[in-house]
Amino acid sequence: MLQSKDHPRWRAIPRKLFRSSPSRRHSKDDAVIVLHTNNGNFSQELNSSPQEENAGSDFLSKEDMAAIAIQSCFRGHLARRAYKALRSLVKLQALVRGVIVRRQARIALDCMHALARLQITVRARQLLLNT
Repeated sequence: MLQSKDHPRWRAIPRKLFRSSPSRRHSKDDAVIVLHTNNGNFSQELNSSPQEENAGSDFLSKEDMAAIAIQSCFRGHLARRAYKALRSLVKLQALVRGVIVRRQARIALDCMHALARLQITVRARQLLLNT
């Protein structure tokens, strides 16, 4: 499923990934690193620039974009496969439920026939005893 770069999906990837994060909305000197020490003293604070932390994250290479496209296609494939498995499982459950319901109906019908035969024999005995 290769797509040309003129496809809208390729143009949407950089816009989604280039949005500024909440940490970039602050000024450049606002970043603070807090170090925790176990000696009971308060932690030290070191200033660092956000440029050092975010170095190299301003653009995506062709390999990164290709990896994103491949991963999204693979996730779609896994989702479709899981959906098919779920759908077949639902069909199997419906089949088993149908078998169980037919068995219960057959048992109920057999019991009704047995009761009808019993009623016939009881009525026949009553008629024989009354005459």
